[in-house]
Amino acid sequence: MDIRVIGIDIAKRYFQIHAVSSTGAVSIRRKVSRDGFLKLLAGLPPCLVGMETGSGAHYWARQLAQLGHSVRLMPPQFVRPYVKTNKNDAADAEACCEAVQRPGMRFVPVKSVDQQTAMALHRVRDHLIRQRTGTINALRGHLAEFGIVSAAQRTGLNQLIAIVEDDGAGELPFAMRAILQMLIDEIRAADERIAELDRKLKDAAKEDEACRRLIEVPGIGPVIATAVVANVQDDSRFTSGRHFAAWLGLTPKQHSSGGKERLLGISKRGDAYMRRQFINGARALVRIATGRAGGLWDWINALLARRSFNVTTVAVANKLARIAWSIQARKTRWRPA
Repeated sequence: MDIRVIGIDIAKRYFQIHAVSSTGAVSIRRKVSRDGFLKLLAGLPPCLVGMETGSGAHYWARQLAQLGHSVRLMPPQFVRPYVKTNKNDAADAEACCEAVQRPGMRFVPVKSVDQQTAMALHRVRDHLIRQRTGTINALRGHLAEFGIVSAAQRTGLNQLIAIVEDDGAGELPFAMRAILQMLIDEIRAADERIAELDRKLKDAAKEDEACRRLIEVPGIGPVIATAVVANVQDDSRFTSGRHFAAWLGLTPKQHSSGGKERLLGISKRGDAYMRRQFINGARALVRIATGRAGGLWDWINALLARRSFNVTTVAVANKLARIAWSIQARKTRWRPA
């Protein structure tokens, strides 16, 4: 069978396949079940396979690569312009088949099992933090209905917990205390799980030589270091630190026309989790930069003198991302000026 390129639209139970020959004629246009998917692809000659990134895409890419196929994963927003008709599974598979042949298409590297395992640790930790934040907000909201408020951050939260657990305080009815105690137990359980994941991240950073080099950079801790090592293992993926920062969405969004350059805010493209972690690390540096001198601190203070705190934070995050890429790609160490 003459098949050169295959476009696949993956789903939970059924996969749509669109294959073309070397002349561009349609060879296969079929919907197959999950069980028969690999059986069908195993009987085909090695082809160029295009799929959108999504749930399960990296797993199926590894499975097809073992069958001898050359798999390319593409961001969905780059495949969408190739959908010729209304959106459906057959049209999406045809669009994948067309987009994967474009010379200017951007592809996503296939993650290994170790990479997905490392990033799962980050995703679960982030999920627990969001869950804990929502529970804390719920506790504060219920207590505010009874006129009980406190300061922000952990100090204020501890004060609210003490009020709920103090049986001698008369601000709350007994039935309300029992209800709010459920939220407090949930917060404490989340704290324990997050602390356990933090220990695992620190242990992983200590064992990896690349992470140890990254942690030497001010503003980069075990969270950022392990995320960078897990995501940026191919040194040739980015040609420079500027491209890595642009991939994280830390560079200005451009809206230029007619030779007039117009730069907006940051693009916020790419991995939102890593971008948030770099900004958090940069914010910690900017907060303590006042009064410090030398190297990076002089640059931050000079920027603070003419720009706002948030603009400076994003600029420092951009710089940290470029430094992290250079250390990771060139196997160098942090050399403070």
